Amino acid sequence: MSEFVIERLGHLGDGIAEGPVYVPGALPGERVTGTFEGNVLRDVKIVEPCGMRVKAPCRHYKSCGGCQLQHADDAFLAEWKIGIVREALAAQGIETEMREIAVSPANARRRAGFSARRTKKGATAGFHAKGSDLIVELSECHVLAPELLEGARAAQELARIGTSRKGELSVAVTLSEAGLDVRVEGGKPLDGPLRIALAQLAEADDLARLAWDDETVVTRRPPIQDFDGIAVTPPPGAFLQATKDSERLLQDEVAAILAGAEPVIDLFAGCGTFALPLARERAVHAVEGSAVMTRALDEGWRHSERLKQVTVEARDLFRQPILAEDLKRFGGVVIDPPRAGAEAQCRELAAAQVPVIAYVSCNPVTFARDAEILTDAGYVVEWVRPVDQFRWSVHVELVAAIRRKIS
Repeated sequence: MSEFVIERLGHLGDGIAEGPVYVPGALPGERVTGTFEGNVLRDVKIVEPCGMRVKAPCRHYKSCGGCQLQHADDAFLAEWKIGIVREALAAQGIETEMREIAVSPANARRRAGFSARRTKKGATAGFHAKGSDLIVELSECHVLAPELLEGARAAQELARIGTSRKGELSVAVTLSEAGLDVRVEGGKPLDGPLRIALAQLAEADDLARLAWDDETVVTRRPPIQDFDGIAVTPPPGAFLQATKDSERLLQDEVAAILAGAEPVIDLFAGCGTFALPLARERAVHAVEGSAVMTRALDEGWRHSERLKQVTVEARDLFRQPILAEDLKRFGGVVIDPPRAGAEAQCRELAAAQVPVIAYVSCNPVTFARDAEILTDAGYVVEWVRPVDQFRWSVHVELVAAIRRKIS
């Protein structure tokens, strides 16, 4: 067996030794042995562990693919994720103040995507095993809110009644103010007998809402989400921030960045995570690619009190970004794009010279690319705050204050 010393941790969570040799489950400074499979070391044995190594809290960690980094202590993970953001910015030549990382607590995730299949004896549901399509059933999870584990048990029954032995269900479960909100994809065509069975399951498992693909089968209670005291009922499977803690932190940071700016435009607005709280102080125009999400946002605004005017627009911002001439009337922007970032839209923002931008990102690399577009046009990235709401994973998010230079 070959022996190596781990030099650094890669962006996918593997230790990297000289070569490069990729070593799953290893940390910087550790001496390891194993057998080669291409440029990956398998059957890894930690000969000399480092001081950052800890015992994983979850009994499923070695098999479950949900987490990648439970074997590293919190201080190391925080610094490593800050480093990912720094490296992405440095690659684009951007220097800025790096604020303290915000880390969500354990057992805080309010949404999860379970996989479920029928078996000879019934059904199974959980997360895929590491590097496999096998499903690991969960008796515990240190990431999810405890209530979400009930969703895994409901997913087992959904697989039993709603799919063939060759199929696999994707079951998105979200914790709402009214209980579990469930959306299923990949099952049998929805017919009369299946509708009845699904309605019975929703009743037996006390689900707030159950949707099958794009059709809501039953709503027993509106699955309300609370956006800083403003009630919204998102469509099934709608995007939400992963934890309430991070959502509130991001709302507070965005509000602070945009203090005094009006009116504001919210780009990639979702169901109103930022637009609705911001409307307490100023008019907001919210733009989102999904028409059902903009309708949910609009309904939330119409049923709330003491909010300023909120207008909504369903628009694909990748194909049809808001043009610079239309952006010039806004005093500030909040933008929260998906992982691909918002290159075309940022070019229009750069041309418009909107005074201040609050940028929320789930991908430091595409954020840095977009930030370079803005800095080349005379903006300054005043500060960046990393946000770790996907605890023990390789993902890191951020919020940034970007302001136009004053000549």
